[in-house]
Amino acid sequence: MNVRTYMHAEPVTANLRDGAHQTFTRMHDHGIRHMPVVGEDGRLVGVISDRDLRRPDSLDDDPNVVHPWILDNHTHVGELMTRDPVTVQADAALSDAVDLLVERRFGALPVLEGQRLVGMISAVDLLRAFRDHLAG
Repeated sequence: MNVRTYMHAEPVTANLRDGAHQTFTRMHDHGIRHMPVVGEDGRLVGVISDRDLRRPDSLDDDPNVVHPWILDNHTHVGELMTRDPVTVQADAALSDAVDLLVERRFGALPVLEGQRLVGMISAVDLLRAFRDHLAG
């Protein structure tokens, strides 16, 4: 089995100028926690997670300073996302995706076909694959 078998095809995406609140709401509406971010040319440039939007890690760089955080649209996805994300190819073995998720402690990975974004695969998707394998 390969990644394509269990990935979510045609993922919901964000762009660099989308507002943080707008993106969080879209994630909630679609029931997702990770969203690929595409540039103006449609190419993958990053990934944003609900955790990034709830409270960005950059706010807590200095443990002696508390910075307030308001989830609004004045902050853009491009400011909060993880740039140059780790990806997996659609024709890769599922075990390759599992290895990346476990080693990097990620919840999801963008799936590419060549350089084109074609899906997302999450830990839950891999659990579905495991369930199907157990069921025979």
